[in-house]
Amino acid sequence: MASSREYLEFILGQLSGLEEITHRAMMGEYILYYRGRVIGGIYDDRLLVKPVPAAVSRMPEAELPYEGARPMLFVGDVDDREFLAELIGAMYEELPAPKPKKRRQALQEREK
Repeated sequence: MASSREYLEFILGQLSGLEEITHRAMMGEYILYYRGRVIGGIYDDRLLVKPVPAAVSRMPEAELPYEGARPMLFVGDVDDREFLAELIGAMYEELPAPKPKKRRQALQEREK
């Protein structure tokens, strides 16, 4: 089941207190970014985040959403805007920086 645009809009509204939240549609689901780093996504109308230590410490009761999935944590309390903002903010430093695009790398190499 693909995620609905309505659920995406709801989650984006809940995260509206954070600057630089973006998303990208991918195969019927949505990847979520905070300040250019992947924080998780919306899958089957559920918010899932990467299991970095900051997320695990705030949601110790969270489980993997389904067997065979990449390790992600299901965020059950999406109605609490303050919790979501704190969670995403705390996760940021533990998330990997985006990989440079190959084309961008080639341009940077030429500039040297």
